[in-house]
Amino acid sequence: MKIVTNKSSKPLSIPLPRGKTLHLGPARTAEISANALEFPQVKKLVEAGEIEIADETPRPRGGIGGGRAGRTSAHGHASGGRSRRSGDR
Repeated sequence: MKIVTNKSSKPLSIPLPRGKTLHLGPARTAEISANALEFPQVKKLVEAGEIEIADETPRPRGGIGGGRAGRTSAHGHASGGRSRRSGDR
């Protein structure tokens, strides 16, 4: 897998092989397959400087400050299965 980065200040729609499209916002990254690099539209965007391709970087595994593993909620609230009522009852 390769990492593609949008270097432009606008969102891009990157056509990929087999009729797929990658929608990539400004300064965002995503993974694409190595064979997608040979696709003419991808090559054109690389040559124009709109996107940058890099090798996949290894992700940190465990340890101190090891990322988001183990977190249960982004806001610190447990999600319940019941819906909350609001307004007059």
